[in-house]
Amino acid sequence: MPKSLERDLGLFSVLAISIGAMIGSGIFILPAVAVEYAGPAVVVAYVLAGLVVLPAALSKSEMATAMPESGGTYLFIERGMGPLLGTVAGIGTWFSLSFKGGLALVGGVPYLLYLFDVPPSITTPLALGLAVILVLVNLFGAKQTGRIQVVIVAIMLAALGWFVVGGVPSVRPTNYAGVFETSAGGILTATGLVFVSYAGVTKVASVAEEIENPGRNIPLGILGSLGFTTLLYALIVVVMLGVTDTSAIAAAEAPMAVAAEAALGPAGVLVVVMAALLALVSTANAGILSSSRYPFAMSRDGLVPASLGEISERFGTPSTSITLTGVVLLVLIAFVPLESIAKLASAFQILVFVLINVALIAFRRGTMTYEPTFESPFYPWMQGFGVVGGLVLLTQMGTIPLVGAALITAGSVAWYLWYARDHVDREGAAVDAVRREVGRQAVERTRDAIAPTEGYEALVAVPEGTAPAHEETLVGVAADLAAPQYGAVSVVRFDEVADQVPLEAATERSGSDIEFEQRTDALAADLDVPVRVGEIVSHDTRHALANYVDEHDVDTLVIERRPSRRRERLFDADDEWVLAHTSCDAVVVDNAAENSEIGTVTVLTDDGPHDPAKIAVADAVAAAHDAAIVLEYARDASVSDEQRRTIADYHEEIAALCSVPVRTALVSSDGGSRSIESDDADVLVVGTDAQSLADGTDRPVLVVRPREESTPGRIGRALEGRLL
Repeated sequence: MPKSLERDLGLFSVLAISIGAMIGSGIFILPAVAVEYAGPAVVVAYVLAGLVVLPAALSKSEMATAMPESGGTYLFIERGMGPLLGTVAGIGTWFSLSFKGGLALVGGVPYLLYLFDVPPSITTPLALGLAVILVLVNLFGAKQTGRIQVVIVAIMLAALGWFVVGGVPSVRPTNYAGVFETSAGGILTATGLVFVSYAGVTKVASVAEEIENPGRNIPLGILGSLGFTTLLYALIVVVMLGVTDTSAIAAAEAPMAVAAEAALGPAGVLVVVMAALLALVSTANAGILSSSRYPFAMSRDGLVPASLGEISERFGTPSTSITLTGVVLLVLIAFVPLESIAKLASAFQILVFVLINVALIAFRRGTMTYEPTFESPFYPWMQGFGVVGGLVLLTQMGTIPLVGAALITAGSVAWYLWYARDHVDREGAAVDAVRREVGRQAVERTRDAIAPTEGYEALVAVPEGTAPAHEETLVGVAADLAAPQYGAVSVVRFDEVADQVPLEAATERSGSDIEFEQRTDALAADLDVPVRVGEIVSHDTRHALANYVDEHDVDTLVIERRPSRRRERLFDADDEWVLAHTSCDAVVVDNAAENSEIGTVTVLTDDGPHDPAKIAVADAVAAAHDAAIVLEYARDASVSDEQRRTIADYHEEIAALCSVPVRTALVSSDGGSRSIESDDADVLVVGTDAQSLADGTDRPVLVVRPREESTPGRIGRALEGRLL
């Protein structure tokens, strides 16, 4: 029987874990950096950052109640967005947590030095020494217990509470002068910088499996800790700015200690320094512990080599992953300035939180099993605010974080394409959601294509010399198309005369013209739609036809595919030229047959969903002959189960729009006529891009070219072909 974790963490424990994960470098270090951009308005930056974090907190609360056993930002994004963005999120979060650990150590050492008279030059060596110690602690398997975490949080809150309450009497209102003069850009830059202060708000999701009543305690714990910490940050910054000058805060390496000395004296400094050291060392240790687990988790999913997931037999820890994380941490401390570390940490955290919001939308709109016991309010507007707000903050953070985020993202994508893609066979909920949306839009376009059009006209264009049997076939197809539209058919013969012959001299009716009109009138008598007959003489048949289509607002043009002639080996065939220079729907009839019985109309897919115009043509023809439709969908053998379900649902919705019986078939996409599964098909309906699928067959083929404005663009077609 497999072991399971006991759910023994209550709401108080959840609050302690979440608050403890947030309080650290964000308040002990970053005010000195942020005040340079926002001045006294830095308090607004902290509140605004808390608001931008809120959507991600709600999103992760919901996902944690739906997948309480998974845990971890990487896993939520990987399951929601797929392996590619999962790789980006995993590597990005790994770097972000490494940056946060480095920030805590580089910013924490000045608090230690504040109590001793030593030169600042030892800051970096001391931070490197602490980093090595913490890496070894994690490597040897020592871990922070829940009881120690609660004690640390209690000490920090007591110290910070004393700072706020004890510092209020020393606040000077004049220190807030100019708070409303700060530019919006300065506030947004400071907001992006301090964003990392709230990065730990969702850390509790990683232990969701151990939380009792997760549907209640996870969202209450996350939202309660976020609200409490936002208020605490704002009060601390208000007191910090009120008890000392803004310039003194900006110049201080240990801003909380400077403010405590001004408000509380030596005793206050000692307490604040102790709390800062506890918080920052705890933050750095948690950063190493958490960040090293991301390569470990990714290795189990096949996104990075299995060696990063190996457990040391001696210490019982993922030693390779921890060592790699330690190397990155040491490089950051040795070579990257504190402000750059802070910006990079915030930038990656913002990017990850943006992906969390998108992942929730993907889970909601996809068909994967997803049953949360808590649902984010104001969906999807809340998530949209989180995405837009995060992207706005990213644009305000300067060149270094943007370049860093771009490089890590590009590197992650390159790694996925080079290594991970061949080691995974999964799709995220986002792919399924987008695929469903593609199918829904295709169904809506099909509904519009089948719906009756007022004043519908189908034009049959026949050149002089067309065989009477072929004329009959073309008129029959046009009548089939016009009947469900309650429209009419125009049959026009286009005669071409040499340029040397005046058009007036060629307008006399010949015997051939009279025979054409008589044949067409006889056909019209047997049809249920109005038929108009005409003839146009010109020096250029192709241009005359294109002009007629434009002038008469033709809805569908029906022409015959002309056999190749020697002249057309040097120039475009007439039918191809006409298709390129007309804007209406067009049906090119190939292999026209006389009085053929139609029992089955087979529609062959293009690279993507069935074009609505093809469905409309097939339904009209099948309805006119009491025939059935077969939708043949060409896909290779690698189609996933989710994709098969989407295709099946799409076909079911398409079938519901048709007026005749419809059956479907998923066939091989190796090309050529061998891809046609229905040997009993009497008529094939294809698109211009898939015309080669019907080459070599002796059955009538209707090649459908929809009007340009009714089809997606090239990018849209590529997306449809990739997903559906």
